[in-house]
Amino acid sequence: MPLYENVFIARQDVSSQQVDTMTEEFTKLVSDNGGEVAKTEYWGVRGLTYRIKKNRKGHYVLMNLDAPSDAVQELERNMRIHEDVIRYMTVRVDELEEGPSAMMQSRGGRGDRGDRGGRSDRGDRGDRGGRDREARSGEDRPAQNADSGAGSGEAAAKTETTESGED
Repeated sequence: MPLYENVFIARQDVSSQQVDTMTEEFTKLVSDNGGEVAKTEYWGVRGLTYRIKKNRKGHYVLMNLDAPSDAVQELERNMRIHEDVIRYMTVRVDELEEGPSAMMQSRGGRGDRGDRGGRSDRGDRGDRGGRDREARSGEDRPAQNADSGAGSGEAAAKTETTESGED
């Protein structure tokens, strides 16, 4: 029998137990039509690239099928009718994957990504206009006034008098 991979996306407001029930219904449908579901994987709630029927997220489920084409057509017909399924896709494959799919494999955190580049590898790009930081550090800026702190103290004193005057 031909081998297929089917991925469907259920609405985000459906609970994970309801998604499991839907998966069991689809599995029973395939087995009733002469096929079998070799493996199912629940990928969890994931964000969609774009909105589909006013949904921004969805429950993703993968099913590996060993079934005749009539069973797959009946499965797709039922998915099309089911109100909680917002998208599905079935692909014929030469062989089914053993073990976890690429979506279920551990990503290992951010450490696997390697050095994404920081200031050290920018090369000769430098700052805008090719100016050095040292040249801009103090000569181009006007000196700050030493009295600038006193002005803020006077403002604070004025607010204290106005607050006490209102009592």
